[in-house]
Parts: sequence; structure tokens; C-alpha cells
Amino acid sequence: MKSGINAIIFDMNGVLQLGGNAKKAIRGHHTIGVHKNIAEKLKISVDQWFDAIDSTYARSIEGLISEEEMIKAMSENLKVSRRKFKRIVVSAHKKHFKKNKQLFKQAFALKKQGYKIAILSDQWPLSKKALMPKKYTKRFDEVVISCDVKMRKPNPKIYRLILKKLKLPAKNCIFIDNQKWNLVPAKKMGMKTILFENNKQVAKEIVGHLANFPKII
Repeated sequence: MKSGINAIIFDMNGVLQLGGNAKKAIRGHHTIGVHKNIAEKLKISVDQWFDAIDSTYARSIEGLISEEEMIKAMSENLKVSRRKFKRIVVSAHKKHFKKNKQLFKQAFALKKQGYKIAILSDQWPLSKKALMPKKYTKRFDEVVISCDVKMRKPNPKIYRLILKKLKLPAKNCIFIDNQKWNLVPAKKMGMKTILFENNKQVAKEIVGHLANFPKII
């Protein structure tokens, strides 16, 4: 059997969802912006915001604490109601991030051509609620979210999980992420990797990989 590409796996934040001006589609500069927005709404400094969420934030991304427990701990630290905390965080994510319509369109075009498409994303429950509604993800063949599976990138286990769900070996997949360190485990496993910089660059690299590694029929 010839080696070929059968699936394209996309990151969400910074790839399928872009911070700031989505039209510019510039890699990075997306995470700090939303935290700054939340801090401004709470009328505290960004440092105070990070102090308040501390290790709870990291634990929630890995699903090591429930959404209810996470909201309770953070809202108490910030001395705001749970309802207000949740509203502010979800609203800030929706305001700061914009759906990368061009890349979604390209992903669905690839699916029509017979390729599997998937999402592999690190999220905490409130960012998942804001950025990954069912209407955005239902057309993807597989979706793996860190807070749901209790592991996050760059843990090799989460990459193996998406491959297991796709029922494909690493060599038959392309993985796209906006952070170099998240590409390292994928590349070591044998995936083709693309560091997201902008939509035009990603489209060019995808086409290059598919030309060099035709889909297995």
C-alpha cells in the first residue's frame, strides 16, 4: 500500500478561530488578548486575573477539575458571582475570537474530496462553550478536546487518541497548529506538520503535501 495522506487535523485557537482581526490571520497574539479583555471587564489588572485563576486554569484545561468546581474556585477568588464570572469569560472569548471562515471552507472542501477532517484542541470548559459550539464542529469526522479527555498537547497520548479515532497511522495525517511545540510530538510520530502563519501559507502547504502524498483509495 502506498504512503498517502487521508486526514487533516486542525487546531482551534489560533487556527480555526483567530484572535483579533481574523482577516489578517496572523499566527499568535490571540491568548493574552482574551485574558486582557476579561481583566478589563472585571476591573482588575491582568496580573490579578492570572493570580486569581492560577493552577485552576491549567487543571481545567486538562479536565482535572469539573466545570462547576472551576467556576466556584475562580469566582470566589475574584469575589464575583458564578453567573457573572461565567458570562464575562464566555462573552470575552466570543468577542475576541473570530471564526476563520476561509479555513473552515477549505476544510469542508477537503472533506468533499474524500479526506477526513478532525479537530485537536486544548480548551477549558468556558472557552469550549464559547468557541466550539456544535454547529462549528459537527461536520468534522473527529473532535478531541483536552478538557473532555483529561490530557492536553503536547502530551503524546492526545495525538495517539486522535489517530485512534481516525483509525489511521500517523504517516497518513497532516496536523496544523499555531505553536511549534505542539507540532513536535506529531512530527516525531510521523505526521506531516504545518505551523499556521496565515491562511494563504497553510493552503499552499496543504496542497504541497497532498500533491506529494496522494490520498489512499
